[in-house]
Amino acid sequence: MRTWQVERRKRTRHLIELGGLVVKARVVDLTGDDRAIILGALLWMADKLRSDQGEQARKLWAAKGKQAFEADPETHETDRTVSAGRR
Repeated sequence: MRTWQVERRKRTRHLIELGGLVVKARVVDLTGDDRAIILGALLWMADKLRSDQGEQARKLWAAKGKQAFEADPETHETDRTVSAGRR
């Protein structure tokens, strides 16, 4: 397989996994699959991370995410496998 094909597959897998997080957080259900709302929320999050409250938000959101991964062992295992693969 060519290098560009391997890289494309890695990128595709990464994008699918990120989309899976949106589904797991029930954002799709809560927004009625309204992509404008989802994008708006993500842009708001990015603004928050760039602000003077960014570090506080990062810590809070990381703690909530870790709790969610621990509550769902299947997701947690996937997260560890993916993280290990990206190091």
